[in-house]
This record gives sequence, structure tokens and C-alpha cells, in this order.
Amino acid sequence: MSALFALVDCNNFYASCERLFQPRLRHRPVVVLSNNDGCIIARSNEAKELGIGMGDPYFKHKNFLRRHGVAVFSSNYALYGDLSWRVMTVLEQMEPAVEIYSIDEAFVRLPPLCGSTAAMQARQLKERVDTCVGIPVAVGLGRSKTLAKLAARIAKKKNLGVFDLEHCREQQALLAAVTVGDVWGVGRRSVKKLNLQGIYTALDLQKSDTQRIRRTFGLPMARTVVELGGTACLSLEKCPASRKSIVSSRSFRQPVTELRDLSEAVSSYISIAARKLRDQGLVATNLHVFLATSRFRSDIPRFSGSRMVSLEQSTSCTSTLIKAGVRTLKALYERGYPYNKAGVMLTGLCRSDICQQSLFAPKNTKQQAALMGALDQVNDRWGKDVVRYASSGLSRSWCMKQARKSPAYTTNWSELPMVRA
Repeated sequence: MSALFALVDCNNFYASCERLFQPRLRHRPVVVLSNNDGCIIARSNEAKELGIGMGDPYFKHKNFLRRHGVAVFSSNYALYGDLSWRVMTVLEQMEPAVEIYSIDEAFVRLPPLCGSTAAMQARQLKERVDTCVGIPVAVGLGRSKTLAKLAARIAKKKNLGVFDLEHCREQQALLAAVTVGDVWGVGRRSVKKLNLQGIYTALDLQKSDTQRIRRTFGLPMARTVVELGGTACLSLEKCPASRKSIVSSRSFRQPVTELRDLSEAVSSYISIAARKLRDQGLVATNLHVFLATSRFRSDIPRFSGSRMVSLEQSTSCTSTLIKAGVRTLKALYERGYPYNKAGVMLTGLCRSDICQQSLFAPKNTKQQAALMGALDQVNDRWGKDVVRYASSGLSRSWCMKQARKSPAYTTNWSELPMVRA
């Protein structure tokens, strides 16, 4: 028996996270909203059965949700990120070859074991995650990552828990039932071109001529064809590729007009981005700041702009980046506009241990690194933003709206769930 790929996919992940600490919601429809409680970005199966669509505006469905007893939650990314880490940790404890693909998905390479089938191994993974974390998962098995993706999709759609596409006698019929647009690696723009060539399903794509597909669509699509045929072209990526940029931005709960409030927001976003830099052992060379008014309102003046500053020395020091960011914001800011969104982007990223040093920049990088390390340790131990820069504000009236946010059950001591025996 050859090794198979398994895709472990958390079911309705955000909604499942909310249900985990509130068992009374187990059979009740649940939806989770995007930033500022704008759109619906996660739905339980019960909510899907009510016809609630992904991306539907919340304000349009508020009365409908209330009538049908739907539990509505604001996004709680601290909770979701922590539970995702717990799921991935369980998988890595059980199998050595794991690729974390997204916050709710991971590929696992299942080696052949004496007296154990791949389906048995997959069920063990599912049961361990359910026991140790409590998040329901679906597991799809296939000879390639693309087939494992399709198998997981079938497992979720048919509520099978585990589905082995490799040993399924109806494999071709199942591939014929999947539209080509639902195949992993096929983009929206490619669907129309494939349809023009008579390719409408995953089975059509599997049987297409690889060389012709490569000439028309390029190497990635040709690899998808080969993968659908059962030959693995994509191996597990144990080390994710280095990031090219880091973005931190938010929409405001209400329009912001004052430079002081915008400076607080930009300082806060820079603090978040700088922490991500340090967590990945990177430094940034360029800092971009951008501002925009709402593009959905025609009754207000429109503005959208950005500015970039190149730093004298690549850095991940929050204070250095904040100083540069606030200067850039002042040059970009124009009075009289009701700004709806602000953000920062760090580019020119490189590893902190091999970055080029400047002859003219102050040589205090060791002291900065020690200070940032202490700052991160304090916030890791006592909670996010326990120690923060004053320039990022205290009251933060511009913060995004989260009227229905659940407690941070696993990352905040004061919000731990209480159990009474």
C-alpha cells in the first residue's frame, strides 16, 4: 500500500469555534460576521439550510436572522487563531509530515502502516482532534493533494467524516459531478476558457491533453491535470515561503476626520505589523501608509491615496516604524475627508540575521532588539497590548465595531470559561 495525502479540513471553522464553549448552540444556526459586523463570513450547516449566503450584508438579513433564532457573532480572531494552533499541534503530534495550508486546513502525508489502512489512520486523526480540541473535522484521502482536496469536499458535503477517494469504485462518477471551477488550482478566469474547450467537470480536466493544457494555461494548470490523474506533483511544504509583504489595516466603526485619531490608528497597525515581522525573524526596508474614504457612499467626497518611505536601515523596531509612519501619514493626510479605512504595508522584507547594514544609520540595533524582545515577552505573558506605545491611543474610539464578540476563552485570563459542578 502506497502512502496517501490527507486533507484535514475543519467544518465551518469560525462557527464551530463559537459553538465549542456554548454547547446550547450545538443544533442552532450560527453565523459569524466580518470586521465592523459588515458581512456574513461563516455559517453553520443549519444557517446554510436557511438559505443564508456567504458574504451577505448583515444589515439586510438582521430581521430574518432574528426571526429564525440565528446566533450572530462578531469575529473573534484571537479565539480562532488559538484553536487553529491547537488543531495543528494535535496533527503534528500524530504525524511527522504536516503542511499547514490555512487557518482551518492542513495536508498530512499518511505513510503505509502494517495492519492499518489510510482510512483507519484518518479516522484516528479525526477522533484525536475531536477529543483533544473539540472542533469537528472532515478528512479527504487521495494519491495527490488535489485529489485529497476533492475528497475532503465530498466528505463535508455528504457528512461522511472521512472519505477515501483512492479506493472508491465510483471515483469517475464523483469527479464528473464536480464542476471544474471547484477544482483546487483552477481560478475563476480559467473556467470560461476551459468551458470553451469543452472542459466542464473535474473528470473532463483529468482526461484532457496535458501538453495542450500547458500550452494554453501554463505549467500550474498542467500540474493540476496530472494530479487529478493520481500522480503527485505537489509535495508537502514543511517550511512556508518567505513573505513578500505584511499588511495591517482595518475599517473604522465610523468615519474619522481628525489627524490625531488617524495617527493613533496607524501607530496601532504598525505595532501589529512589527510584531509579525519579529515573529518571523524578518525586517522591513519600506513602509507604506494608505488612507481611503468609503467607496460605497456617493454622498461624501472621495479620497484614496498612499505614500511610501524607505527606511535608512531595515528594521522590525516598533518605535522606529511608528516615527516613520506618522511622518508619512502627515504628508498624506488632507483635511475635510471622512476617512473610512487606514492601513500600513511593510515591504522589502529580508531575514534579520542577513540584512544589509547601513553606514549612516545609528548602531543601536542590539538595544532595540532587546527592548522589542522584552515588550513581546510581557505581552505574551500578560495579554495583548498590556504594554503598548502611547501614540497608539488609549480610548481608541476609531476601533472597528464588534458588538457581538464572544469572550477570548483561551487567551485571556479574565475571560476563561467558568464551570460550576
